[in-house]
Amino acid sequence: MTRTPVGNGLHRAVRLRGLAGGSLALALVLGGPPARADTLEQALIAAYTNNPTLNAARADQRAVDENVPIQRSAGRPTVNGTVTLIEFLKQAQVNFIAPERALNAGLDLAVPLYQGGAVRNGIRAAQERVAAGRADLRSTESVIFSQVVTAYMDVIGNEAIASLSANQVEVLEINLQATSDRFEIGDLTRTDVAQSESRLAIARGDLENARANLVGARERYIQLVGLAPTDLQPPPPLANLPLVVDDAVDVAVQNNPDVIAAIERAEAAGFDIRVAGAGRLPRLDAFTQGSYQNFLGTLGSVPGTGSSNQVATDLQAGVRLTLPLYQGGQFAAQRRQAQAQAASTLENAVAIERDVVQQTRSAFTSWRAALAVIESSQVAVDAAELSLEGVQAENTVGNRTILDILDAQRELLIAQVDLVTARRNAYVAAFTLLAAMGRAEARDLGLADDVPFYDPAANYERVQGKWWDWDTDPNPTVQSPRTVDIPAQAADVPTEDQAGSGAQDILEDTKAGEQPAVAPQP
Repeated sequence: MTRTPVGNGLHRAVRLRGLAGGSLALALVLGGPPARADTLEQALIAAYTNNPTLNAARADQRAVDENVPIQRSAGRPTVNGTVTLIEFLKQAQVNFIAPERALNAGLDLAVPLYQGGAVRNGIRAAQERVAAGRADLRSTESVIFSQVVTAYMDVIGNEAIASLSANQVEVLEINLQATSDRFEIGDLTRTDVAQSESRLAIARGDLENARANLVGARERYIQLVGLAPTDLQPPPPLANLPLVVDDAVDVAVQNNPDVIAAIERAEAAGFDIRVAGAGRLPRLDAFTQGSYQNFLGTLGSVPGTGSSNQVATDLQAGVRLTLPLYQGGQFAAQRRQAQAQAASTLENAVAIERDVVQQTRSAFTSWRAALAVIESSQVAVDAAELSLEGVQAENTVGNRTILDILDAQRELLIAQVDLVTARRNAYVAAFTLLAAMGRAEARDLGLADDVPFYDPAANYERVQGKWWDWDTDPNPTVQSPRTVDIPAQAADVPTEDQAGSGAQDILEDTKAGEQPAVAPQP
């Protein structure tokens, strides 16, 4: 496939500060997503810009922002106008001056002066929920990035496993042909041929499973990134990984967005108690009322008194004090309800902190275990390669059977697949650990300033002080591209030479025994 130039040659250098190993170039089309995402950084940028789940979370946060001006509106003046046209269909027989119709107009201005603190505390509760929503947005971003990393590594890992499986089929086909030839000259038995056929059939079945897994990984990548994976490059090393689990937990408890959101909601629930209690306190309002009445020339008059005045106006102003004396226990029940809800949020904050501690410790353990598995699997691969060479040599002098060779080949494939899987698991677990610590978001990955970051504070500053009733935003449009036009991913399995750069890197590391890119840094 011909590589599509990104941005018509307009490239922007983007550096990931949380990823070690120097400056990493990223390409981004100005005003739109990259046409391809061949590196992990490009995949993250594409998901950051075009993932519908993340864009929906941003829209949800904008809706949460509006709660602040909604709460503030309760403390602002209100103006209401009324116009009424009345047609008197039946008049009293004794009333000689009753009008036939009347036009009434009124204008009411009310200014709340004191509402028991309900407005002030409602605003503070809304602001706390805005902060909680921003933390939720961080959490969503972190989750999406973790899913993208997992999908990216799944494509690379499944390409490598499919390549190994295809190579195994090729080796066993050659082995079967050689076994059949030796059977024809009487050097081997029919049993040897059957054993070779059996192992080849199993290898072909494993290859089909590997192909299916590869297609599934590619489609999952498209779902998250919005682009088809093409020649994925090796992922960069991860930095800022903790040496001990306690350090990871300390950072997570302070920085994990889920913990922060739970704390902010608990603070908001405390203000909700004050809002509910304000219903029992006095309310003071200033008001002005004006009215206009016009009988439209239909008002009669008493004989001998001349014509009646057809127009009347009125203007009043005053202060109104409302004292809630008894409301059937409503406000007390609402305050108790708010207290119970606040207790729930406090307990929920502890539960979320426990979850984060568990997730952090589990991710740390999984990461370190994957590193240990890499070491042991590398030893197994090296030993299996030597074993296969030895069995093949011994077979030439009659000390080993065809079954021994088949077993050695199978053991080598299993060890190689285990090593590829361990390398994938180590990278995913390491990134999951960073996510649990609150260090796997766009702000932590150091994307360049010209990447179109979404700043939730900008929308809040835009709307939080608005007064005008007719100040609206344009109708929403879909921001995320659909993937239905991306061709279905094929089950083609690249050879070791044709595999993507990321898969080749894993295969080469598998043979060379290279250290993974997620080893702990001193």
